[in-house]
Amino acid sequence: MSEASDLLCAAGVDHAAIDLDALTIGHLLHAASLTKRNLEAIWHNYAAFGIRRVLLAGAIETAARLEEVRASIPDARIVVCRLRASIRTMEDRVRWREPGMLQAELIERVSVLDAELDASALHDFIVENEERQITDVAREVLTMADWPGGAPSAASPHVPLKNAAET
Repeated sequence: MSEASDLLCAAGVDHAAIDLDALTIGHLLHAASLTKRNLEAIWHNYAAFGIRRVLLAGAIETAARLEEVRASIPDARIVVCRLRASIRTMEDRVRWREPGMLQAELIERVSVLDAELDASALHDFIVENEERQITDVAREVLTMADWPGGAPSAASPHVPLKNAAET
């Protein structure tokens, strides 16, 4: 998400970038409803400043989760991108990114999440994310989401989503 945001910044495109997982870090009993409420609040604040485009990072495993995102960002045209890499590559990335006490559990979750994403097939398109430069991947995501050349058109709001577990 950061590289796509950097490309948009370089093109002078106003936008927001939000990591859905970061909206509920902590030990929370009702994290799902809190994610929705936090996303609504953050989007409201961005929209008040005239922002009409947002990049979201997060795994969208179920239709209910996708509907929650849709409800949180009214009148948006939501485009879901699935980033794909081999299980081994994703496990290696999680191993590097998550060195703490939950590392083994998070690595085990990679194949489970991959199967869930395959089964739900909620994505609009897939971008291969293995042995490629991050800028090339980000540019392809923006282009496939109809934000050609790394910069969105001036049409309706677009919300590309990337599955964080696959980065």
